Amino acid sequence: MQPYFLPYIGYFQLLNAVDRYVIYDNIQYTKKGWINRNRILQNGKSQTITVPLEKDSDYLDVKERRISAGFDKKKLLNQIKESYRKAPCFDISMPLIENIINYNENNLFHYVDNSVREICNFLNIDTEITVSSTLDIDHSLKGQDKVIAICKKLGASDYYNAIGGQELYSPEDFSRENINLYFVSANPIEYGQFKNEFAPRLSILDVIMFNTVDKIKRMLNDYKLINCPLGETGRNLCT
Repeated sequence: MQPYFLPYIGYFQLLNAVDRYVIYDNIQYTKKGWINRNRILQNGKSQTITVPLEKDSDYLDVKERRISAGFDKKKLLNQIKESYRKAPCFDISMPLIENIINYNENNLFHYVDNSVREICNFLNIDTEITVSSTLDIDHSLKGQDKVIAICKKLGASDYYNAIGGQELYSPEDFSRENINLYFVSANPIEYGQFKNEFAPRLSILDVIMFNTVDKIKRMLNDYKLINCPLGETGRNLCT
């Protein structure tokens, strides 16, 4: 799976559902993705927040991109504080967000990877996380071929992906490699956001501001599996 900055709760549902989670660092950075940006609630509406990057080639991998020296962390934190200071879980959640934003790292991958791991610790998600470039596979492989290579390297019998990836993977190709293909489909999640109309799919930051850890842990298990074969499964893996 690609690394994302403070990703939405569906990312953590997937991460929590598996035994081992492979996060890509040697994947090309995309401007239109969510690697260095996300959405929060501001004045009752969705607002994008961004970790600015140094100007560089569009063809570099995520692990080769650098965060801008002009990144004003204090300004971003003040924006978050002003937006959520009246949220019910602000006092518990804000120290975590401050640690994530203030993390002393200018490498994009390490900065974003830290945000994911910090949230996992906060939510008591103990899934083993592996960085893709540390695996001894052919890293010139792309898409499904790379996923299958990773599964075989790690001895995975099951592969989990988000429901949005259904068109990217072939159950038949996975079956030929003795790997079961599953898709995690999140059930609708809604919670109080002050007195506003609910804004869905915001950053996990929004979720932890309005919900206790116990409630979020229940949310993490609120999904169904699609295209699941019957019978006992082995080690689960998600990339």
